[in-house]
Amino acid sequence: MNILVTGCHGQLGNEIQLLENNYPQHTYYNTDRDELDITDSDAIAHFVDEHHIDGIINCAAYTAVDKAETDEQLCTTLNATAPAYLAQTIEKRNGWMVQISTDYVFDGTNHTPYVETDTTKPNSVYGRTKLEGEINVQKYCKRTMIVRTAWLYSIFGNNFVKTMIRLGKERDSIGVVFDQIGTPTYAHDLANAIMTAIGQGIKPGIYHFSNEGVISWYDFTKAIHRLAGINTCRVRPLHTAEYPSAAPRPHYSVLDKTKIKTTYNIDIPYWEDSLKQCIDKL
Repeated sequence: MNILVTGCHGQLGNEIQLLENNYPQHTYYNTDRDELDITDSDAIAHFVDEHHIDGIINCAAYTAVDKAETDEQLCTTLNATAPAYLAQTIEKRNGWMVQISTDYVFDGTNHTPYVETDTTKPNSVYGRTKLEGEINVQKYCKRTMIVRTAWLYSIFGNNFVKTMIRLGKERDSIGVVFDQIGTPTYAHDLANAIMTAIGQGIKPGIYHFSNEGVISWYDFTKAIHRLAGINTCRVRPLHTAEYPSAAPRPHYSVLDKTKIKTTYNIDIPYWEDSLKQCIDKL
């Protein structure tokens, strides 16, 4: 197959590129904004036809959650409109699409892990535009796999793990919220799951993926420092109200992964095991 990967310079896009050699039967076209403007429907159509694309992994997105609150137009273009263009174009070739989404499509008021059929209720511009993207790709491409994920980190790009390591080395103490609960996702593990699904054949629908386990941002930070050998920085637990942000965060966004595990017969690593892998690479 000929596979188009968008957003190839992001955390997930980079991790997918690392795995491509494991699937040499496919030809990959790794693109970012310089190679393909996914906000231009004509450019997408030309690229897809010229390279005989069979499937698209859309890793491109507007992910600056707080900035999105005042940058709604661009956020909507990248997270909702562009995926629609990609879906419409690949559907004409009877192809498939993998669309990455987020735990922010939920309002975070659950007390048990979210399943794919739970009611969506985003309370931020970012969450709302990602949900619009989900709706659009399902509307325009029959063979669409939507993967909702959360708390993404990797050895690439800017992310929470790298930030906490840097701050832990620079400061004597930092405050981190303890009342937001979820599960981190190592982008390498998510990339593995996506490539496994493609290898078995895309089964359309919505799926949840994060690492196993449940944790707060405070506990996550403590683990990051312990595994990185940082012991000179005190981590203080904060209430969300003590750390104001432009966009509200879900207080509880643990995702139930039963569907993706049973559909594609995959094992998902425990969050701390994956975190150690990432920090060892860093």
